[in-house]
Amino acid sequence: MTIKCKKCNSEAIIFQKYSGMHLCKKHFVEDVERKIKLTIRKSYSIRKNDVIAVALSGGKDSSAALYIMHKILGERPDIELVAISVDEGIHGYRPQSLEAAKKLTEQLGVRHIIKSFKEEHGTTMDEIALQEREKGACSYCGVLRKNILNRVALDIGATKLVTGHNLDDEAQTILLNHFRGDMERMVRLAPPAAVEGLVLRAKPLRNIPEKEVALYALVNDLPVDFSECPYVGEAMRKEIREMLNDFEAKHPGTRHSLLRGFDKLVGALAKELPPAKIEKCRICGETCTEDVCQACKLLGRA
Repeated sequence: MTIKCKKCNSEAIIFQKYSGMHLCKKHFVEDVERKIKLTIRKSYSIRKNDVIAVALSGGKDSSAALYIMHKILGERPDIELVAISVDEGIHGYRPQSLEAAKKLTEQLGVRHIIKSFKEEHGTTMDEIALQEREKGACSYCGVLRKNILNRVALDIGATKLVTGHNLDDEAQTILLNHFRGDMERMVRLAPPAAVEGLVLRAKPLRNIPEKEVALYALVNDLPVDFSECPYVGEAMRKEIREMLNDFEAKHPGTRHSLLRGFDKLVGALAKELPPAKIEKCRICGETCTEDVCQACKLLGRA
């Protein structure tokens, strides 16, 4: 039996448990793009002559983010989109995802900058992983990648740096910070204010569930690498992800509720926890909240 779209008579390709709607391809794409446009208008207003950098890994989330930003803004002559990819040096994983990223930027006609851990930090993730078996590689990767993305975005005069964080990512991080009691980090999750030396971060996919981002990439035939990083896996985040997936299956809309609650709460939290003092790293000169940035600490420069 064919299930029909709630908005037309076409065959449905998805059932959104949280909304109760079956949607066909056309109306599913419209639904995703409507939510993304609303998020951009509400939290990340686009201004004339903006240079918008997009962190592009070649995976489903960042590829969908670049595609939708190009679809919304690609015809505007006053807006420049630039994709930035980071080659962390992960054998058997990063080369194919970078190839997918290259294909997408070529299809869209978007300028593409690729930087590597080796040339920027003098090491690779494979080398770090061999040395840091106990501490784990993920903590290094996130800090060093963000460092490169922000530096390149500053170099090209970017006014915003778009990342592909989806609803699942945001809900997991909110819960993770609650469990750790890390309210300072919680405040930093909110749509940010401008800080000198840091390019404004934008998360246009923050209201879109991960599975819908993947489906959006598939129905738009985007060149995407669906493989998983071999170093993935912060133990506590993995447990939270499994727990949230279980709650979502039993109580549809759980992730949306977590994000809505956070968005209402974060303003009050910010008043109680004023932003940390912004300084310049005495070693590399990057903007940070201490006299030495986290990247320099991890790389043993301090």
